[in-house]
Amino acid sequence: MPTPGPTPPAPALLTDRYELTMVAAALADGTARRDCVFEVFARRLPHGRRYGVVAGTGRLLEALPHFRFGDDELATLREQGLTDRRLLDWLADFRFSGDIEGYAEGDLYFPGSPVLTVRAPFAEGVLLETLALSVLNHDSAIASAAARMVAAACERPCIEMGSRRTHEEAAVAAARAAHLVGFASTSNLEAGRRYGVPTTGTAAHAFTLLHDDERSAFRSQVQTLGTGTTLLVDTYDVDQGIRTAVEVAGPELGAIRLDSGDLPTLATHARELLDSLGATETRIVVTSDLDEYAIAGLMAAPVDGYGVGTSLVTGSGAPTMGMVYKLVERDGIPVAKKSKDKASVGGRKHALRRHDANGIAVAEVVSSEPIAPRDGDRDLVVPLVEAGEVCDAGSPAELLARARAHHERARAALPQEAWALSRGDSALETVNA
Repeated sequence: MPTPGPTPPAPALLTDRYELTMVAAALADGTARRDCVFEVFARRLPHGRRYGVVAGTGRLLEALPHFRFGDDELATLREQGLTDRRLLDWLADFRFSGDIEGYAEGDLYFPGSPVLTVRAPFAEGVLLETLALSVLNHDSAIASAAARMVAAACERPCIEMGSRRTHEEAAVAAARAAHLVGFASTSNLEAGRRYGVPTTGTAAHAFTLLHDDERSAFRSQVQTLGTGTTLLVDTYDVDQGIRTAVEVAGPELGAIRLDSGDLPTLATHARELLDSLGATETRIVVTSDLDEYAIAGLMAAPVDGYGVGTSLVTGSGAPTMGMVYKLVERDGIPVAKKSKDKASVGGRKHALRRHDANGIAVAEVVSSEPIAPRDGDRDLVVPLVEAGEVCDAGSPAELLARARAHHERARAALPQEAWALSRGDSALETVNA
């Protein structure tokens, strides 16, 4: 089992009522114990996206051991009218005993990729639907958007600073997902505590406005945090703010931050002014409603880092990845939904990524039968839970670090067209072998 981190909120009631009504009926008619396979996949990527990033698996596995129905949860169910004695007794004893496999966290996925596979008795497997989808849809949306921002930044560091633009727990998850795909740090302290994400932060405009003048504010910040701090120079006049910042901190000033205006023009002018004042090593960090397109637009500007908030925590226009959780096998028999526009493919899936002789990915191969591997193929599905026990050991911070490293390797194998920010088709075709 992984080394336990801080105990998350009990997740058993973070679910949809229809899951419990299905369990109640299945217990009554004798189908609850049928061996079933459920799969999580996305039929398509958000409009124009070239790839998705699997994120949230670690959080899901953290929550799984705590998915229990204790006295408080059972009392709540009774209050909401779920009084079936057979159901309540079964829930009181519930412990997930099945197997889970899927793509390693940090890997890439494409339409039809079997991101997560749950094999368990029907009643156990169906209970995980909402938890799995809420975690994976949210975190994968954030990670997929953040990966585009990291690519647009071209190795300049990105800072996650969206806590004030989303739910307090979503903020922690967003910071984790952003770090997974390459964001250097976060402003969120709880993400630092739970997952070891480096935290950073200096001062807002309010701190400058608190003081009688800008010089007093800068002097206080430098005296407290040292000359390596970042001074926010656009509360009043940017030119004067930069001059005052260098006068107070000296040419060893760590960085200035620009949070408004025409950022490419301001950054270019700021660099020239800093250099003329001898602060040639002082970095320029920009914020102000950035997304991947704004970051790309700053490519030619002398910017050293980006702080991203609202666009990141909302998935940059795609706040969910449209993943679904479908029953694909029952007692060894493939089953599938056939309705128009929402059809699924029956049977537990196998998946591998095919690469050319140069190690560049060329196809996502998915099949209900085992796939004969070729040179350069990489198996994508790994064990995550066996007989109810989480496979991968390590603290939450260690598991996140592994996922981050895995993402770097997977992303390095993408074809060149995958990096384009313009709308286009999936970077890899999903081939049904």
